[in-house]
Amino acid sequence: MLSTNIAAHPVAGITLRQRPSPRPRQPLCLAISVASLRQRMSRPAMVIALASQTTEGAPAAPRKLSFPILVNSCTGKMGKAVAEAAVSAGLQLVPISFSAMAVPDGKLEICNTEIHIHDPSESEKILPSIVEEYPDLIVVDYTVPDAVNDNAELYCKLGLPFVMGTTGGNRQLLHKTVQDANIYAVISPQMGKQVVAFLAAMEIMAAQFPGAFSGYKLEVMESHQATKLDVSGTAKAVISCFQKLGVSFDIDELNLVRDPEEQLTMVGVPEEYLAGHAFHMYHLTSPDGTVSFEFQHNVCGRSIYAEGTVDAAMFLYTKIQSGASKKLYDMIDVLREGNMR
Repeated sequence: MLSTNIAAHPVAGITLRQRPSPRPRQPLCLAISVASLRQRMSRPAMVIALASQTTEGAPAAPRKLSFPILVNSCTGKMGKAVAEAAVSAGLQLVPISFSAMAVPDGKLEICNTEIHIHDPSESEKILPSIVEEYPDLIVVDYTVPDAVNDNAELYCKLGLPFVMGTTGGNRQLLHKTVQDANIYAVISPQMGKQVVAFLAAMEIMAAQFPGAFSGYKLEVMESHQATKLDVSGTAKAVISCFQKLGVSFDIDELNLVRDPEEQLTMVGVPEEYLAGHAFHMYHLTSPDGTVSFEFQHNVCGRSIYAEGTVDAAMFLYTKIQSGASKKLYDMIDVLREGNMR
C-alpha cells in the first residue's frame, strides 16, 4: 500500500514530540504505531490511496514493445522483481547477469529463463560479446552503491544504454560520466512511479511557495528493510523541499528505523514485508503547536519499483529508436511522457 496523508487541524492532539520514545536517546520517537496511525487517519484528512499489485497478480501489459534487457544483478530481490516484471511486459530477458552472490551451479531460473550468473570482475570481458549479440540491449542496474560509478563507466565505455536504479555512489560524477559519454540513460534513486509523482508535487510547491512553512518544526521517520544501510534518497529529496519551504532541519535529525522488532511493533509494518518495505512520515507542527501537517507514504513489497523500472526501460528504448537529442533522463521525464502501463 502506498498512501499520502495531508492534514491540517487547529488542534492536532498528541504530536510526535509528545509521544514516549522506545529509545530515549533519540529525539524523535517512532511515530506510526498501528494505533496512532489509525487515530490520525480517523481525523479529517485528504487521503490519496494508491494500491500496488504484486507482479504475479497484475495482468500482463499489452506487448507493444519487445527488446532485450539485461538485469544486473538479478540475484538480489529487487533485480529478480524487475526481471519478472520485464518478462511479464513482453521484454526479452537476456540470460546473463553479474553478481558477487553465489548461486547453485552459477545459474538462476527466472520465469522459465535460465540466467547464467558471472562475477562482476568478468563484466568488462563478457559484456562486449553480449552487446554484439543483442544490438538493442538495455541494461537495468540494481547492484550495490559501491559499484554505481564503476558500472556506469563500463556501460558508457561500451556505448550501452542503461537504467540506474541503484542508489548511492557519487551521483554528481555519475551524471557527468553519462553526459561526457553522450549515452542514453535513465537515472533515478526512486523508481516508484506514484512516489515520484508525489515528490514532483512537493518540488513544485517548494518552488512556488518558498517559506510557506517558516518556523514550523519538522519530524521525519523512514523505515526500510534492515539490509538497506543508507538513508533513503526519497527522504533526502522531500526534506530538501521542506527546507526550501522554510523549515530548519538537519539530515542527522532523521529517525532511521532498521530494527525489525521496532518496525513490527512501533511502525506497523506487516510482518511479511519486513524484508521489503518503505514507510516514510513527515510531520510538521506550527510554532505555537496549534496546527499540524502530515505527509506519509507507505510501500509494501517491490512491485511498484519493478514496474516503474520496466516503464523507464521502455521509455528509454523509444527515445533511442526516435533518435532523441536529449540523452540523460530521470523518472520525472518518464512520468511526463504519459505512456506508462
